Amino acid sequence: MILVLHPPILIKKSSIMLQAIIGFDTDEENHWVAKLHCGHNQHVRHQPPFINRPWVINKITRMEKLGQELNCVKCDNGAVKDFTPCKA
Repeated sequence: MILVLHPPILIKKSSIMLQAIIGFDTDEENHWVAKLHCGHNQHVRHQPPFINRPWVINKITRMEKLGQELNCVKCDNGAVKDFTPCKA
């Protein structure tokens, strides 16, 4: 949403779309990708010292993150889904 004030100043109101992690996969470069409840993918790389997510390396610690919510920027931007989530 964009608010217009007088005199005209554009301010983008930030929105946060929290979506639960429902699974994990790897991309063509073997980087970890979280599959989100909304149908979007989001990279969850571990590339120290810039990105520190050692939990993605181990299957057990990845599974512990199932259900954790991440902000889905693709939802914020109205992007097309990357996959169709299964309805349970």
